[in-house]
This record gives sequence, structure tokens and C-alpha cells, in this order.
Amino acid sequence: MLTKPKILAFAGSTRTDSYNKKLVKIASTGATGAGADVTVIDLRDFPMPIYDGDLEQKDGLPSNVRKLKDLMLTHQGFLISSPEYNSSISAVFKNTIDWASRQSEGEIPLACFKNKVAGIMSASPGGLGGLRGLVHVRSILGNIGVIVMPDQIAIAKAHEAFNEDGTLKDKKQEDQVKKIGANVAKILLKLND
Repeated sequence: MLTKPKILAFAGSTRTDSYNKKLVKIASTGATGAGADVTVIDLRDFPMPIYDGDLEQKDGLPSNVRKLKDLMLTHQGFLISSPEYNSSISAVFKNTIDWASRQSEGEIPLACFKNKVAGIMSASPGGLGGLRGLVHVRSILGNIGVIVMPDQIAIAKAHEAFNEDGTLKDKKQEDQVKKIGANVAKILLKLND
């Protein structure tokens, strides 16, 4: 019997009405439909200081970093929707990566990321939908050992793209986002076989 893959889903945004939070929830439904157990989190629930090596050496990992790392370690995949800030990724997302990449005693280097599978996406009010930022997301994740799925989506004019219930107005886009989630689940099912 196949082990049900576990996927951690989050947006690189803490804004309450974030387009990227809406997008990652859509992708999560695709992953769940394909047989994965998906945990959707909000990075706002894990506030942490800006990474500081002196702080880490003095006090160790902050408690919210430890909680997030524990979650990441128990999941085999990620669904990440990243907003584009100045042609790159948000500070909260980069800080999350920086803290989670710190090696704890008894862990292999980059334990939260090594050999995990990720599906990436973005939404932005701009005309490119956050596409430039996804280049950086793909590069960073790939460099820390994450297997990033080749398919991605960037939803342009996000302020006009969503219905009141959080779904996308464009059915084709909605299906593409769900497919990213489903594909991560399917790859993990094959890897767990």
C-alpha cells in the first residue's frame, strides 16, 4: 500500500487578504484530490526575527523557527506561492528559508529542504504575475536541494483574477493551479512506491 504523501503549503506573504494565500489554497485542493495529505499554514503564525548568526549562537533557534522546522521535516513536499517584491522574493519568505536552513544537532545539512519536491506559483497585480520572482524562488530552492517541478504559473492582474470565494475567475487558470498541486502529489506517490 502506498504511503500518503504529506505536503506543506504556504504563501510567502503575511498579508491578510493575500492573493498568494488564495492561490496556494487552490493548489492544495489539487494535491488533496490526487491523494496527498496537505497542511496549509500561514507564515504570520510563525513570527521570527531577521536571521542573525549572533542571536542563533547566543540563544539557539527561536521557538517559532523550531516549530516550523518540525513541520517541514515531517512533510515530503511543498506548495509555495510567492509574491514578487522588487523583482525578487519577499523578506518574510527569504527569512523563513534562512532560518529553516540552519542545521540543528543530529540533522543532515539542509534537512528541511533536501530531496523535497516543490510546486511553485505566484500572483501579482502587475502584468507579469510575479514571474520574475519565481526565477529567484526556483534558483534558491534548487540550490538548497529541493526538486522543483518544471511547471509553474504566474497570475497577472491578481486584483481582478479572484472570485469572492477565493477561486479564480478563469477556469483554465484554476485548473492549471490545481494541476501543480496534483503533480507534486503524484511525484511523491511515485517516490514513496
